[in-house]
Amino acid sequence: MNTAADGSAHAFPATDDSHAVQGHGHGQDGLLKLSVGAIGIVFGDIGTSPLYAFRETFANEHHKLPLDTPHVMGAISLMFWSMMAVVTLKYVSIIMRADNKGEGGSLALLALISGRAGQKRWTAGIVLLGVFATALFYGDSMITPAVSVLSAVEGIAVAAPTLSGLVIPIAVVILVLLFSIQSTGTSRVGLFFGPIMLIYFLTIATLGVLSIVHEPTILLSLDPRHAIEFFTLNPGPAFLALGSIVLAVTGAEALYADMGHFGRNPIRVSWLFFVLPALILNYMGQGALLMREGQAALASPFYMLAPDGFQVPLVILATMAAVIASQAVISGAFSVTQQAIQLGFIPRLRIEHTSASTAGQIYIPLINWALMVMVIALVLSFRSSSNLTAAYGIAVTGAMLIDNCLLAVVLFTLWQWKKRYALPLLAIFFTVDLAYFSANLTKVPDGGWFPLMIGLIVFTLLTTWAKGRKLMIDRLRESAMPIKIFIESAANAATRVPGTAVFMTSTPEGVPHALLHNLKHNKVLHERVILLTVKIKDVPFVLDADRMKIDDLGKGFHRMVLSYGFMQEADVPAALKQVSACGAEFKMMETSFFLARQTLLPSSRPGMMIWREKLFAWMLRNAESAMEFFRLPTNRVVELGSQVEI
Repeated sequence: MNTAADGSAHAFPATDDSHAVQGHGHGQDGLLKLSVGAIGIVFGDIGTSPLYAFRETFANEHHKLPLDTPHVMGAISLMFWSMMAVVTLKYVSIIMRADNKGEGGSLALLALISGRAGQKRWTAGIVLLGVFATALFYGDSMITPAVSVLSAVEGIAVAAPTLSGLVIPIAVVILVLLFSIQSTGTSRVGLFFGPIMLIYFLTIATLGVLSIVHEPTILLSLDPRHAIEFFTLNPGPAFLALGSIVLAVTGAEALYADMGHFGRNPIRVSWLFFVLPALILNYMGQGALLMREGQAALASPFYMLAPDGFQVPLVILATMAAVIASQAVISGAFSVTQQAIQLGFIPRLRIEHTSASTAGQIYIPLINWALMVMVIALVLSFRSSSNLTAAYGIAVTGAMLIDNCLLAVVLFTLWQWKKRYALPLLAIFFTVDLAYFSANLTKVPDGGWFPLMIGLIVFTLLTTWAKGRKLMIDRLRESAMPIKIFIESAANAATRVPGTAVFMTSTPEGVPHALLHNLKHNKVLHERVILLTVKIKDVPFVLDADRMKIDDLGKGFHRMVLSYGFMQEADVPAALKQVSACGAEFKMMETSFFLARQTLLPSSRPGMMIWREKLFAWMLRNAESAMEFFRLPTNRVVELGSQVEI
């Protein structure tokens, strides 16, 4: 993907596989350490599902199911086989193999497909699907902290019913504190995530086992025939109940998105040998409890697994786990936003690095505070985790369904699988995910509209920015003068002054508008003129050795192209310090950076509807300055404006 020098991007070109990429592979020596780390970061979301998933299957008024042995056994069977099909087979075994140089997630997969598919017929539809999956993720990142923290704090009402009125205030305070500490970085807090989640999973597994001992027949629920019987007993309510059962696999997509931080093997080991057994033991324990005590335990089967004296510590532990799950999705929102900026779907935003040693630890103030406002608004509006779960499933199942479509392209186009292998597998995935998505669609009036609304708004913003940038760059290219003609005519006519001028330009062809305006108004040229283009590749990382390409255009003019991966920060001054191929070394106090600042004039020219042109113009006005985005020294930057019709 090419990114304009001012941080915008357009079109997906073929991936340049000749570029080496910083690897994310991990040796076997660190497997245990990374597996513990993965438990803390990757599995927080799916790990907190037992707080509400099983309860919602039977307590939700949307689908009244009899609280009897066949239905309890059937629900557990469905949860287990859903985790096996969706998490173990689909994500852990297959999709995690579709990495983009070690990185995962919808945008990384989108860049991989668009760069390597080599078939134009895929591009437009696949890009739109990938962008919509990203848009749904923002809805998910708002709902996850709200439902996780609220469901954990609701344990107070179980341990001390007289304090039930404090649930919402405490949840709001926790969320405000959580978002307030984001600017300080999460590296130190992250050290405690793994051990806390280890204790949490061991605790919920132990509580599950203690309950199973009193009702060992619950172990038979792993037989898939119980899942089939679940549907034959009450087909209608059973289908609607899928909207709650799917809550057991929420967070599965995080395994793929966080793959770049830990690698495939640590995540696989953590899931198969620790997280999966702990979850299913807890769900079976909750089922055994309901079979013993019936309706009395339905208020909160998760907390009622614990003895009376242990319920308050369990509330505290579960709340910490919920905060960790929320932290993971907030960090994920920052990472996805950075990728979207680099790939040209979001305007430049201020990005702060919270760690000098870890490039991936970033903080984006606008995203952080916008998320906080929306999360608190959700808590105050829905007021209970039960109400919020209606909104939760749509975003998750929608994203999983889109991942199936992207996976189909990977299997057939990138991996060249034979149809007899790929089609049965895809049929299983589409059947499962379509069933879950369809069941959740019935919840749209009860809250499912929220993630769809957020998804539609974000999708409109992302596509408007990408389309608008492409149109603007095309318009600028139309009026661009060939560089050779310019050099011949201007180099002899203009007065040359000492120093270096760097003109940032969106394309490596033609004369930058800032250069034309500077010559027109100031009537001078610097002794050394650099025409600089920053390109963002379709790979996460580009090595320093492959960072730059320089062409000598003669008469003191040089064309320079800097390449970065979409997970990297474009630090122009740092790159210039490494240059030795175009004269003397770069000294920032002798270098001036010239940027073009475009003012858009919405017009009736073909391209976008007027309302989208006005929306794009607003986004352009509010984008972060290119000076800060490219880390340019503030006292060495000159901005020159121009007007563009799109």
